Amino acid sequence: MSTAERVVPGGLTSAESGAWRGLLRAHAGLVKALDAELERAHGLGLSSFEMLLRLDAAQERRMRMCDLAESVLLSRSGLTRLVDRLERDGYVGRHSCEADARGSFAVLSESGAEIVRAARATHIEAVRRHFLGRFSAAELDSLRGFLARLAGDAADESCCDAGAAALEQTP
Repeated sequence: MSTAERVVPGGLTSAESGAWRGLLRAHAGLVKALDAELERAHGLGLSSFEMLLRLDAAQERRMRMCDLAESVLLSRSGLTRLVDRLERDGYVGRHSCEADARGSFAVLSESGAEIVRAARATHIEAVRRHFLGRFSAAELDSLRGFLARLAGDAADESCCDAGAAALEQTP
């Protein structure tokens, strides 16, 4: 191990630390850029877009609140605040669950579906410009494999696959 690679016992090597910090910086930068573009073009943040996209792809454009929270990786209270805001904007509504009085559904409204259609093209173009366009096809294939290895959990993969599938739909 070179001098540059020495670490305090239990610490990270410079290569490990650089990789970890690089991943965090890249994620934060991408989220910030994608959020800013959606906000500027549609008045819609990335979290809101992601949630509306999930609802648009769901059967009958509705999901139980607990399932929606899990699919967009938010706490239930975080999702409640987000749904409150989107409900005020007219993009979603809440419907009671007849089978479980404690549960409720978030339901995409027609204006919610319209903003998803409009924002989808903006989002896809921004993803291509800020992320996909920086890699060759071979690099993207390798990256996909590396990230799949990191995801590891089938529940997380199916959650992410649903979001990706919703983006693949033509506007």
